[in-house]
Amino acid sequence: MPKILIVGGGYAGFYTAWKLEKWLRSGEAEVTIVDPLPYMTYQPFLPEVAAGSIEPRHAVVSQRRHLKKTNIVSAKVTHINHAEKKATITPPTGDSWDFDYDIVVVTAGAVSRTFPIPGVADQAIGLKTIEEAVAIRDRVLTNFDKAAALPAGPERDRLLTFVVVGGGFAGIEIFAELRSFATSLLTSYPEISFDEVHFHLIEAMGRIMPEVSLKTSLWVIDNLAARGAQIHLDTQLKSAVDGVIELSTGETFETDLIVWTAGVMANPTIVRHTDLPIEDRGRLQVRADLRVGTEDDIVADAWGAGDVSAVPDLSGGGVGGNCVPNAQHAVRQGKLLAKNIVAVLRGEGPQEYLHKNLGAVAGLGVGIGVFQSGKIAITGLPAWFAHRGYHGMAMPSWERKLRVVWGWVNNFFLGRDIVSLSAVQTPRAAFEEFASRPKPPVEASAPAAAAPRAPRAPRAPRKPIVKAAKPAATDTAALSTTPESAPTDAVVDEVIAERDAAQASASK
Repeated sequence: MPKILIVGGGYAGFYTAWKLEKWLRSGEAEVTIVDPLPYMTYQPFLPEVAAGSIEPRHAVVSQRRHLKKTNIVSAKVTHINHAEKKATITPPTGDSWDFDYDIVVVTAGAVSRTFPIPGVADQAIGLKTIEEAVAIRDRVLTNFDKAAALPAGPERDRLLTFVVVGGGFAGIEIFAELRSFATSLLTSYPEISFDEVHFHLIEAMGRIMPEVSLKTSLWVIDNLAARGAQIHLDTQLKSAVDGVIELSTGETFETDLIVWTAGVMANPTIVRHTDLPIEDRGRLQVRADLRVGTEDDIVADAWGAGDVSAVPDLSGGGVGGNCVPNAQHAVRQGKLLAKNIVAVLRGEGPQEYLHKNLGAVAGLGVGIGVFQSGKIAITGLPAWFAHRGYHGMAMPSWERKLRVVWGWVNNFFLGRDIVSLSAVQTPRAAFEEFASRPKPPVEASAPAAAAPRAPRAPRAPRKPIVKAAKPAATDTAALSTTPESAPTDAVVDEVIAERDAAQASASK
């Protein structure tokens, strides 16, 4: 039985495994998927997660819940030696090992691509993972909490200034969603006014959202400007050291949140550690039928799809002749990849990938969206419904669809949840603050070094006092001493004995 290894559990990898489970016959192949995360992230929902419109766990799909026949390994593939058909698997703990396979499917996805701008690596945060989206949401909420307790001044301005770098679809969506989120928070923070909250988007090109028409992109700019958000076109980020933003225009301001969405690149962990062919831009070289190789040279038993691969766009709508790295292509490539693998196993020929982009849709905050299909453009509330309808249905499995849609319904009636859980990033901090610890050896031995105090010899018991007219006064007189003249244990015992004897005599 051939062993199929899927490297990466994102869109393409998850859908490949999901469909292989459906189309493979029992015993026809053994499928293993390796990914450091135990879930697939539906990335189009990340802006809404960051804006508190979607519960974070609803935007991910559990591999173990939905892949019932696939072997799941939570680890990284750190090397692929296709000549020997071996992959090195490195788990979070323990030693690496070699995995022997017959067919390899490379769907390792992409990571944020940054430039060597001072301060970006230390201050910015990406938008590729669910953890990043949650951190952005919590940072916005925490900053509002801090700013509400501060007087007007530089520190308050810094906390209420938010920056997004990159004017593509992802950048505009997170920018607009956060602006909508911040506006909705003002009703709960009467200490903060609308004019005190500042949003800046930095784009090096002369326009935003190249996937839509220029007219539509200008509408988005005007809409965001009316909502108090500023877009800097033809502007480059020069420095972000310590949160101090320096632009190529000479403008300078401080911020506590920088979201980086200015591009992606193929997962370097894979493309830099394999003998499979890599094209000029650092992606896996893949044919139109999703087999690794070129038109003239096919690498047997190796397949690729998704953002890590350069897949030819036969529709003619791609960039540089290849499909753009987005969810729309990755999902469809994953489905076709599973179908082609099954076909080749059964001696049939694979199909070529061909998908003509039907349009682009984006959410720009609650009730505002934009949709572009050819020359047809829709903006405002209808486009927002189109955005939610499309992505609600595109979410894998009915279980996930229902959770997302139900969350939207809850928010409509109850509003967004505005609780910051930033403390989960340091979950032991509260426990550590008050936890008792053993004393250092020097302190522990210091009392023992002091000479023990010899106990006082007990006095001879006195005769019982017959007079018992005022026993209470005897107690008070004997025990009412100042801290400087406090009685010893022996004296206290003596007084108690006298009191007991007096009470016994009185009772007779």
